[in-house]
Amino acid sequence: MKDLPKVVNAYMSRTTGLREHCARCLRTERWGGSVVLMIVDAAFTSIGLNYFTAVVPKVMKFKEELVDCGEVTGLEGLSNLPEEKAESIWRNRRSWQAAKSIASYLCELGKAEGLDERRAFRFWAANSQLEGWREDPIGKISGVGITTFQYLRMMGGIDTAMPDKIVRRVVKQILDEAEFDMPTKGDLDLVRTIERLSELSGYRPIEICWMTWLIQPEGKMVRMEKYRNLLDKI
Repeated sequence: MKDLPKVVNAYMSRTTGLREHCARCLRTERWGGSVVLMIVDAAFTSIGLNYFTAVVPKVMKFKEELVDCGEVTGLEGLSNLPEEKAESIWRNRRSWQAAKSIASYLCELGKAEGLDERRAFRFWAANSQLEGWREDPIGKISGVGITTFQYLRMMGGIDTAMPDKIVRRVVKQILDEAEFDMPTKGDLDLVRTIERLSELSGYRPIEICWMTWLIQPEGKMVRMEKYRNLLDKI
């Protein structure tokens, strides 16, 4: 058995600057602190397209065409966004239905608890649980799978991980290199394994999760190098 922390550190060393991005995520400060854009990001990401080349440009287009001009001013505006406006930017109805339903729930939660949008988002995340996630009001929304649920929790301030296929593949590589046996097949098992890697290595679960995406190659560069400047904006 090899030194597991050293193996994890070798992977993490390829993502200089990632810690601050993850810290902003946990402070609910991504996308300039816009909860609307964070929800749109999560909804677009849910269908599995390339994040940096497909999702981010469309979220930016949504911001430029509907947010910056004042047409969508908050969660209530997103929840009531006309279908034709939405689909002129992103042609996946399932994504929009999820985004609008999430926005509607958080909007009502904020009103009930006397919280602004950011605090309502963080209040939901703080009271959410991975176990039994399907019974959560957001987990019940059509189009919200466990990966989207976890992504939203991360942006709401919870230090956790998303059990998607890239995360699973890289975590398995790390375990294989370290000759360390921990489960990765089940979604909850994978998240718990990442939490254990965090304990052993000193890196946060959210950092390990983001690392797996950002060490992926695009052309001759890994994403961390290619999109380093973009990360500061999103």
